[in-house]
Formats: sequence, structure tokens, C-alpha cells
Amino acid sequence: MFSATRANARKLLSACVVAAAILALQISAANAHFGMIIPDANVATEDAKSTALTLSFSHPFEMKGMDLEKPKAFSVIADGKSTDLMGTLAPATVMDSKAWKTTYTFARPGVYTFAMEPTPYWEPEEDCFIIHYTKTMVAAFGEESGWDEPAGIATEIVPLTRPFGNYAGNSFTGQVLLNGKPVPGAEVEVEFYNRDNQFAAPTDYHITQVVKADDNGVFTFACPLAGWWGFAALNTADYQLKAPDGTMKDVELGAVLWLYFDGWKKQ
Repeated sequence: MFSATRANARKLLSACVVAAAILALQISAANAHFGMIIPDANVATEDAKSTALTLSFSHPFEMKGMDLEKPKAFSVIADGKSTDLMGTLAPATVMDSKAWKTTYTFARPGVYTFAMEPTPYWEPEEDCFIIHYTKTMVAAFGEESGWDEPAGIATEIVPLTRPFGNYAGNSFTGQVLLNGKPVPGAEVEVEFYNRDNQFAAPTDYHITQVVKADDNGVFTFACPLAGWWGFAALNTADYQLKAPDGTMKDVELGAVLWLYFDGWKKQ
């Protein structure tokens, strides 16, 4: 009888371990947050000189949104000059959550970087604040010089592959910077913006792809589907912020870049 009791205890312990592992996996998948800046198109032409942009915060593959309070900063950078766009933002709803929108008209050829610094987001499940410095790039009227220039924000992914005019299946290479310096061994999370819930992941592991940067903060990832892909390199800030309960908590700094990969078109 004593032996049977021990056997039952072992079975119970094994079941608890499995349950804990499943729960950890679910939490890990749920924790893949992404700041988002999504324009109508990443190329402006004479026939389409304006683009509508939406700013949001979400789990983009699972299509689960979180409220994005009005950003602390939102600007466009072109020809080395930054223009404040905060005054153009209007409230919007993305994935049933608070978001922001604007429309931008391109006046001259260039590569335009749209960058957002959000208000710190308190995430009780991770016991930390989240600040995702998010950017995307739009090429206008055939110009493509300057796409590899840093935007000069606190943390960012600098493209080493041209960030527009790419096909699904192409590899993208980028460099993670924090305070202007490369981040050796940075871990980069990658997710597909699964609009309209077109796709289902085979397992929870597939929801967020992960790639590790080399000693110079450089990483490469091949995007297999046409659409928007988000890249997020996460680091812990060297400062803390006060949580709702009054205690000081760590801050997750995310360098987020959104890129579009086109499908092939038949003639």
C-alpha cells in the first residue's frame, strides 16, 4: 500500500510539472508585446502621395490588443530632420483597444522614418513597465538613399537590408542599438501581423519567432509570408519607474521595427 501511495504521488508530481510547463509556455507566448506603426503602404507614388498610419500596442499574431495611451512622442524623420507629428494624432480603435491614427502627405522624394515613443505601459503579469520605441519606414517617389541611417532614438533596429521593395521569403538583416551602441547577443522576437486571423500557429512556439544577434548586435531573419512583420529587440533599462503600488520596478525597453514584404504579382 505504501508503494502504491508513492507511485500515486509520483504521478501527481509529474502531472503538476507538465501543467506548470504548459502554463509557462502560454505565459511566454502571451508576453510577446509589440508596439505598432502600420501605414497603408510602405511606398509613396505620384498616384498615392498620402498614407494613413495607425499606432497601436498588441500581440499581433494572436490579434489581441492592449490600450495605447497617447504617445509621449511621435515624429517623422527625413533628410536628417525630425518633424513633430503629435498634433496630428486622432483617437482610433485597433483590435478593440485604444489606438491612434494620422494621415501624412509626402511632399518630396525621400526615405521617411516614422518613430513613436509610447507612454510607459505597466504590465502586472511581468511585474515591469514596457516602453517600445517603435518605427517603420516609407520610401517616396523613387528615392531610397538614407534607409540605413539610425533615427537617433533611445533604442532601435537599424536596417542593413533595404527595408522596402522586398519579397516574401527574402532575408532581412538588422542591427540592434541601445543608446546608439550595438547590443551584443540581443534577443529579437519576430511576429507576423495576422490581420483577419488568416493563419493559425501549429504550436504556441510558432507564434513568436526568436533569433539572436551576434557580437555586433546584427541578426538575420527570413520572412516566409507576404505582409507586415514586426521585429522587437528587448533590453532592461538602467532606471526604474514607480508602479501603481508605489514600489520601483524595472523597465523593458523594446526596439521595434515594422516592415512589409510583398508577394509576387503575375502579369
